[in-house]
Amino acid sequence: MKKMMLMSVGALVLLIGLSFTGMETSAIDLTKSSVEWSGKKVTGSHMGTIQLQSGELEMSEGVLTGGKFVIDMNSIKCTDLQGGGAAKLEGHLKSEDFFGVKLYPTATFQITKVSSRGMEGDYKIVGDLTIKETTKEIKFNAQVENMKGDTKVRADITIDRTDFDVRYGSGSFFDNLGDKTIYDDFDLSVMLVVK
Repeated sequence: MKKMMLMSVGALVLLIGLSFTGMETSAIDLTKSSVEWSGKKVTGSHMGTIQLQSGELEMSEGVLTGGKFVIDMNSIKCTDLQGGGAAKLEGHLKSEDFFGVKLYPTATFQITKVSSRGMEGDYKIVGDLTIKETTKEIKFNAQVENMKGDTKVRADITIDRTDFDVRYGSGSFFDNLGDKTIYDDFDLSVMLVVK
């Protein structure tokens, strides 16, 4: 009984603390948010989109403090090709050569640290990205702004796919690929809108 009383008091103190710090958790508007990807190879590049399955940002008195996101890996789309060419590339990216979406249908990102870069709304983000059950820390800059009542977050992120055991066509792991080499880094351009 005494233990339950102490736990209840602890929970109450935590709730009071959060209310005084102005901590708010807000869901991402999935219909307005977007994630665009681009990847390069020796002979060119491809680009497309991928959808968030869910996401939320944590704010304290208007300042970004954290967040977590789930990415739907089955939603990978190619936008620079049409018809059969796009379908073929999308199928290959979803295959075991790349992201193996049958076994790993989602990827996740959890913010672990947020620090100001000196200007209002300008942040350095550190977090844990998990792809194919491999988790690595990534770092990038993000800008947060309020526009017409919406809070928008923009970020450009570069990821080394080989950190997550995505090695197909990588010159870092295979020799004599020539013009079939696919570069290790791929880029994400993220725009999040908070409900």
